[in-house]
Amino acid sequence: MSTKSKIEWTELTWNPVTGCTKVSPGCKNCYAEKMATRLKAMGSPNYKNGFKLTCHTHLIKQPASWKKSQMVFVNSMSDLFHEEVPDDFIFKVFATMNWSSNHCFQILTKRSERLKKINKHLNWSKNIWMGVSVENSQYLHRIDELRKTDAFVKFISFEPLLGPIPSIDLKGIDWVIVGGESGPKSRPMEKSWVLDIKYECDKSKIPFFFKQWGGINKKKAGRTLDGRVWNEMPYCETGSNDCSYPASIH
Repeated sequence: MSTKSKIEWTELTWNPVTGCTKVSPGCKNCYAEKMATRLKAMGSPNYKNGFKLTCHTHLIKQPASWKKSQMVFVNSMSDLFHEEVPDDFIFKVFATMNWSSNHCFQILTKRSERLKKINKHLNWSKNIWMGVSVENSQYLHRIDELRKTDAFVKFISFEPLLGPIPSIDLKGIDWVIVGGESGPKSRPMEKSWVLDIKYECDKSKIPFFFKQWGGINKKKAGRTLDGRVWNEMPYCETGSNDCSYPASIH
């Protein structure tokens, strides 16, 4: 299951895992939960379990069939480091990303504790970007745990940004995304919160990506900040792989 993405900072989504459970305030109005419910009602075979966590072994090899190099968001409909995803399944997903070196893979998690715990068992090739979601100052520990991993590119998604995070420590971070929550029950985001984070990015010379203001009508609200669109991203180091596909990945 791969889908061309409307998410501004990626091109394609790949979901070898679907479904999740809520762990913090940022999960309250989860778009993936709503989409999974809709896809189940439409009879999509990969969503027959709705939003119950499901590992899709038949999708692990999928990126091997993509010839055009692309920016790929891994598990937009789940969290790869969810406690119900077996370690071995995570290792196989990483093996696919390692082998598919012509693509750049972006992973986001709220479960930074598990990420840190299994970090030493993961093969961090340069085409894998690892990020954590941080919605307010209560979850800054996720950044500290991300810093302790061996990922070559580390990033933070402050989306939905639900509160001020002044004077944030961005040491060891390579990219920052900021966005407001969207939808009928969206919670507001203050401009000052965004500018505080951007100031720290500017000070540390870290690429800054402003995704959206959000709100009930996110298209109308737009994504300009102080009169311009901010689409800064780090460089992704990809390559080519002429080897046969690893027999160990099933």
